[in-house]
Amino acid sequence: MGPIIGILIVAIVLLLVLSSCVKIVPQANAVIVERLGAYLATWPVGLHVKMPFIDRVAKRVILKEQVVDFPPQPVITKDNVTMKIDTVVFFQITDPKLYTYGVENPIMAIENLTATTLRNIIGDLELDQTLTSRETINTKMRAALDVATDPWGIKVNRVELKNIIPPAAIQDAMEKQMKAERERRESILRAEGEKRSTILVAEGKKQSAILDAEADKESAILRAEAEKEKRIREAEGQAEAILKIQQATAEGIRFIKDAGADDAVLQLKSLEAFAKAADGKATKIIIPSDIQGLAGLVRSVAEVAKED
Repeated sequence: MGPIIGILIVAIVLLLVLSSCVKIVPQANAVIVERLGAYLATWPVGLHVKMPFIDRVAKRVILKEQVVDFPPQPVITKDNVTMKIDTVVFFQITDPKLYTYGVENPIMAIENLTATTLRNIIGDLELDQTLTSRETINTKMRAALDVATDPWGIKVNRVELKNIIPPAAIQDAMEKQMKAERERRESILRAEGEKRSTILVAEGKKQSAILDAEADKESAILRAEAEKEKRIREAEGQAEAILKIQQATAEGIRFIKDAGADDAVLQLKSLEAFAKAADGKATKIIIPSDIQGLAGLVRSVAEVAKED
């Protein structure tokens, strides 16, 4: 029994040693392997086997993009205003070997590098520029950090200023300034609104006056056309009446002539027809010469009869 138990123990130990030599590297990870304390290889994703006792896993490295939020750092602007700024750094490990052997504590190194770079950039800017130039500061910091961390196998993808905290006195002054600016804008907007309203009212009155003038003009035109039409119809009626009277007179004269009346009677009837045609309304009547002579004869006969 004793030898059998010993064999079983040895077998179990061998199995444990062999199982510890088999390693599986998951996705987005890398493993640094050392042999006798020296760098041996970088294992990518998959199944790997190391030599027992002489090989060891020195470091597991995450290759995914990582985010580090650093605490606020005190900085001084160009116009000697002290403020606190906290930053967020997005980085990714591109070379696991350099990341493992390039720097002792990479995260602490990035934090200190971020603080010093931020102080250098903010030291060249005044307070107002610092508050309004976030994008510029982010771009400059990302470029500086990316160059500095390249020997460590780290790529800085993005740097963001999370908060800019000026002193309390500066904050109060800024709030008062913002309040005054809002009140000024409100006054300007109110004045512009009133101006716009006045312009619209004036334009409305102008349009109303134009429409009224056009309506009066159209009404006057219609009245003139109606008066013109009335006069034309009256003239046509008078012409038609005169024509009918003349036609009736002509018919009477034709009847008298057919009855055998002499020329004197016919001329006298014509004169009567002209008198009826004028009827006090005509301003000018042209009478033939023969009828004028007959009229003189009639006047002479009338005078003789009066003397008798």
